[in-house]
Amino acid sequence: MGVSAALVGTLMMVAKLVDAFTDVFMGQVVDRSSYTAKGKFAPWIRRFAGPVAVASFLIFAPYFADKPMGFKVFWMFFTYILWGSVCYTGVNIPYGSMASAMSDKPEERQMLSTWRNIGATVAQIVIVVILPMVTYTKDAAGHQILDGNRTMIAAGVCSALAVVIYLVCYYLSTERVLLPSAKGEKNVFQMFGIIFSNRAFIGIIVSALLLLLTQMTLTGMNNYIYPNYFNSASAISLSGLLACGLVLILSTFVTKLAEKIGKKELATIGAIIGAGALFVGYVVHTTNVAVFIAIYLVAYTGLGFFNLVCWAMIIDVIDDIEVKKGVRSDGTVYSVYSFARKVGQAGANGITGMILATVGYTKATAFDKNVLDGIYNSTTLLPAIGFVLLALALVFIYPLSKKKVLANNAAIAEKRKAN
Repeated sequence: MGVSAALVGTLMMVAKLVDAFTDVFMGQVVDRSSYTAKGKFAPWIRRFAGPVAVASFLIFAPYFADKPMGFKVFWMFFTYILWGSVCYTGVNIPYGSMASAMSDKPEERQMLSTWRNIGATVAQIVIVVILPMVTYTKDAAGHQILDGNRTMIAAGVCSALAVVIYLVCYYLSTERVLLPSAKGEKNVFQMFGIIFSNRAFIGIIVSALLLLLTQMTLTGMNNYIYPNYFNSASAISLSGLLACGLVLILSTFVTKLAEKIGKKELATIGAIIGAGALFVGYVVHTTNVAVFIAIYLVAYTGLGFFNLVCWAMIIDVIDDIEVKKGVRSDGTVYSVYSFARKVGQAGANGITGMILATVGYTKATAFDKNVLDGIYNSTTLLPAIGFVLLALALVFIYPLSKKKVLANNAAIAEKRKAN
């Protein structure tokens, strides 16, 4: 479309600022919603299924390629914010909050978290493996280029499938736990004071941000370590595909493992595994791409453990706030957590560029030995340090051990029984 990368980056920052308001607003809307025959969360998924699909399709508009630049920039800002900050927020906040209402059993909530990640992993495989085969074509010189019309068609197909899947989610989900309505309760500023004074909430926010920074640094640098250091661009797709497959394998037993040792404990073990693998990778400084992929997969195992339990951990935090403060606000807590993750993702997107600038990477120096060594060292050492910080945050800040989670669950069950 000819829009500069600087303007795209500006859009991403503006969207995150808008998200700060729309995420929390939607959280309040959900918390204050009245119950219907289908519950209080699921109806919002059906209401926004169509709008989010239309908005996602409108983003990809090659038919405007010849329009004035001012119009194209306007269209980019309008459609992206309409999609991400309005329509997607409208479906994602209720979807994420609904897990609390589907079951009050810790092991079943962990199953919901696991299956959420399975769905995301399957979608990621489709995007990484299938879509490039459809959306890329070759120009007259034989170079692979992204085709705007094919991308628009692919976006249309994905948008239509999204509506179908959202409706499947709506009709096959059952809200079994009656949660109190926030109507007439504390306003959003009072809720902020409550949740940000909760140690468990601070702990999960810090841990999630460290996880995102670690994960996105590791995956972002893959685009440089494989084609430049190892001279194997195909290894990018291979490592990504193997990592997705690994997550699917982990999902088959992580629920039982978390039930046995606890979610916090499992996430901490995962962080230690990730740190150990990458420190080994840093020390051996291998030139064998197969060896590096093996190290990468061990590290990704550590990421997988946290990613598969993190959505159940936020429900544990919501329970902890209810026990300590007597306030239940699933939508608001989840929306603030969701926004914090978006901020972490936005910040992490810039880390790869900072790393490359620090090691002296330019088009002219892309294959200099010192630059290649810098790429390798940064890809292993920095995420290793991130894993260490993640383990420390889980141990010393996040307080919800298995014992504490079970105690909170019992207290809430007793309270609901009495009411």
